[in-house]
Amino acid sequence: MIRQTHPNRLTRLAPGGLALLLLTVPIVGYLMRDDARLFDMGMGRLHAPRWGLMLAAPGAIQVHVAAALSALAIGVVLLAGVKGSRLHRTLGWAWVAAMGTTAISSFFIHQINPNGPGGLSLIHLLSGWTVVGLPMAVHAARRHRVAAHRRAMTGMFVGGLVVAGLLTFLPGRLMWAIFFGPA
Repeated sequence: MIRQTHPNRLTRLAPGGLALLLLTVPIVGYLMRDDARLFDMGMGRLHAPRWGLMLAAPGAIQVHVAAALSALAIGVVLLAGVKGSRLHRTLGWAWVAAMGTTAISSFFIHQINPNGPGGLSLIHLLSGWTVVGLPMAVHAARRHRVAAHRRAMTGMFVGGLVVAGLLTFLPGRLMWAIFFGPA
């Protein structure tokens, strides 16, 4: 009988980590070549967060950010923890609820492209992907299709939370203003 070995956690996280690295390297490279011109143009400096901007934001944005931060925290615990346990399943349902709330609330946010069709922008494609992908990933888990479940959930975590979250720190966006905008 051949004994099947299970890949360790780092091996399972490698594809998501590679994708994140491939997205991060060009951004960091640009910022290094930028010679801090972005900051010199008066677009901002790192300062204490101005949480008043978040409190003044529309309710949809506040719900969206709260749900996204919850999903991020739960997702880190899920990715680092033991899979298949009762805790994993319980936290998994909480993550699905937080991701669903994040995705659905995004459809009520139109600041990027207010004059576009329905006020939607390209980033809303990630939300649509999440709304469709979440039930499919849950279905895969319930059918014990672990590899499909892992790929879908890791993809939503990296694409829907990490990448989309990093995009919120671009100049002109709310998170940029909170952390870097003119004080």
